[in-house]
Amino acid sequence: MTGSVANETMNKEIQPPPDRIDQEILAADALERARLLPPGPERNEALKLASLLRCTADSRGPVFAKRGRPRK
Repeated sequence: MTGSVANETMNKEIQPPPDRIDQEILAADALERARLLPPGPERNEALKLASLLRCTADSRGPVFAKRGRPRK
């Protein structure tokens, strides 16, 4: 039994955590969708989720431009 559990665990793909840019996009999309909803409890929950996503993205630190020569 333990052998099959170990194999199953090893076969699962490990996805890297989303980077800050992806989280920024998710937060912006969630906020836009929340703003389109009519006023009410559903909109309030959507705004709370968008705020949570924004806080998560902000906690990952600032995004810096790559060093080197800019593209033409």
